[in-house]
Amino acid sequence: MRHRLLIAARSIMFGWATLFAVTYLVERPLIVWTAPLLGASWLPTEQLALACAGLVGTGWIIGRWNRFDVLIFAVTLAVWSFGLVPINLSWLFRLLMDSFESSRYLESFFTSLAIHVFLFGSLIIGANLSRTREPVDLGIK
Repeated sequence: MRHRLLIAARSIMFGWATLFAVTYLVERPLIVWTAPLLGASWLPTEQLALACAGLVGTGWIIGRWNRFDVLIFAVTLAVWSFGLVPINLSWLFRLLMDSFESSRYLESFFTSLAIHVFLFGSLIIGANLSRTREPVDLGIK
């Protein structure tokens, strides 16, 4: 059990290190460089796409040891994301409660829900991509 906890802690530490590195060394300089080319209207889309790509890489790193550790990392990311990715579950829950009171919050709730699904889905997809696969023999000679 202790060995399993050490592996999970190592995976989570590598996950956070990867997310910090990808965000500060790749994502943010790329946004600064491409923002004038794409324009202000495409900036949120670019930020979401790069955040998803960063989470795929992070999920791949964590998934190399154990894909279950990605779920533990996702929980730590949901609690506090340090502003690295636009994940804020308390805001999503607040929008859900507000949408029960007034229908004007529904659009914001569904938009935020879709963003969270994309982000957490990218993390899970990265973990699934990390599995080693057997080479496929196509039988072509």
